[in-house]
Amino acid sequence: MFSTDIYRQRRHKLIAQVGEGLILLPGNLDSPFNSPDNCYRFRQDSSFLYFCGLDQPDLAVVLDVDSGEETLYGAATDLETGVWSGVLPSLEERAAAVGIARNAALETIGRTLQQARAAGRKIHLLPTCRGENRLRLAAWLGTTAAAPKPFASAELIRAVVALRSVKEKGEIAELDAAADLGRRLHLTAMKMARPGQYEWRIAGELEAVAAQAGRMLSFPPIVTVHGEILHNRQRHHRLQKGDLLLVDAGVESSLHYASDHTRTVPVGGVFSRRQKAIYWIVLAAMDRARELIRPGVRYLDVHLDACRVLILGLQELGLMRGDADAALHAGAHALFMPHGLGHMLGLDVHDMEDLGEDFVGYDEGVRRRQQFGLSNLRLGRELREHFALTVEPGIYFIPELIRRWRQERRCEEFINYAKVPDYLDCRGIRLENDVLVTAGGNRLLGRDIPLRSEDVENAC
Repeated sequence: MFSTDIYRQRRHKLIAQVGEGLILLPGNLDSPFNSPDNCYRFRQDSSFLYFCGLDQPDLAVVLDVDSGEETLYGAATDLETGVWSGVLPSLEERAAAVGIARNAALETIGRTLQQARAAGRKIHLLPTCRGENRLRLAAWLGTTAAAPKPFASAELIRAVVALRSVKEKGEIAELDAAADLGRRLHLTAMKMARPGQYEWRIAGELEAVAAQAGRMLSFPPIVTVHGEILHNRQRHHRLQKGDLLLVDAGVESSLHYASDHTRTVPVGGVFSRRQKAIYWIVLAAMDRARELIRPGVRYLDVHLDACRVLILGLQELGLMRGDADAALHAGAHALFMPHGLGHMLGLDVHDMEDLGEDFVGYDEGVRRRQQFGLSNLRLGRELREHFALTVEPGIYFIPELIRRWRQERRCEEFINYAKVPDYLDCRGIRLENDVLVTAGGNRLLGRDIPLRSEDVENAC
C-alpha cells in the first residue's frame, strides 16, 4: 500500500468535492467459478483501492460528507477462516492502516444505509460492472436488484475521475514498474515469433512472465496473426513465415497499476516490402502524436493529426487519393483505422472505464463525435500534466469492412478500392506505447520496447 496519509488525503479531497449525503465505496467479493470455495483470482475494485488501499474481499467504506465521519465495514475474522486462509489483521487494524477511525460489521451496513434513505439523505454510488455487487447493493439499500443504477451519482463520478486522472508521484512509479515488466512480455513474444509456433503457446508464456514476477496480466492478451480483428481472442493459429504477429498485452504492478503495449512483429524476423511500408506509416503516426502530446492540447486534435499522417502515407502507396484534409473531414481513413488513438491508463487498463467513457475521456469542452471511427475515440479531452495514457495508431485491412464500403461506394473519391486488395496480407498493424504527460511534453512510461522496424527485426 501507499502511506496512510495518502489514502486519508484522497478521501478528504473526495468528500470536499461531493456536496452532501453518504458516499458508499464497496470493495469486490470473491467470485466462484465452480464452487464457493474455488474462486477466480481476486481483484479488488479499483476505486476502492484508490481511496482505501485494502486488497481483500468483503469490505466497504461509507464516507459521511456532512460530518466527515468515515467507517470501514467488513467481516470479522475468526479461527475457522484463519485455519483455511490464514489469519488476517483485525478489521480495526486494517481500518487504522488506511487512516479510518471507525469500523463496523459488514452485516450492519444495510441498516445504516436504509436509515439514511428513510431520513431523506442522498446516497452516492459509482456504477458497478459485477452482477454480484449489484445484488449486494440492492440488499443493502432495500431495493430490487435492478434499482441500484439510479443511485449512480454523476457528482461522485466526476469527483473520482478528477482525482484519479492526475497521477501522483507514487502512482507514476507504479506505472513505470508495470511498463518495465510489460517490456519483458513483449521481448518474450518477439523471440517466440517463429514459423511453426502457436499463438496459444506465446500467450501462455506471457502469463508465465507475469506469474513468475508475482503479478497478473492487466487484461487477456491479444496474440494473433489476424491483427485485422481488433480484439481477437482466438489463439489457435500456427505461425507461418511471412505472417505478422500482433501482440497487445500488459501487466499490473504490485499495487495493480496497469501497462498496455502493442507490437506487431514479422514471423521469421523480416518484414516484407509491403509490410514494412505500412509499418512505417503507423510508426510515423505514433511519432507525430508524441510530438503533440503536452498539457493544454486536446487529445481529439492529436488523434486527428495522427490520422492525417496515415492518410498522407496511404496516398504515397496509392491506397488513398484526393485532398488529405477533405479525406480526414469525411472520415475516409476510418476504413483503415476504425478505432481511437488511445485511452487513459492507471489502476485499470482503460482507466475508470466502468465509470463511463464520456466522463473519463470527455468533458464540457470536448464532446464525443458520432462519425464512424471518431465515435470509438475513448479519450478526446484536453490533456493535463501527469495524465497517463496510451498512443496506439494502427492500419488494418478488414475484408468485410472493405467489401461493404466498396459496395456502398463510400468515400470512393478518397479510397483507391482497386489497389486495397493488394495489401490484404498485411492484415493488421498496430503499435502502442504508454506515456506520461509532463510539464514540457511527454515521456515514455518504463523502458523502451523495440519499435523501429530494424530494431524489431533484430529483437526477433
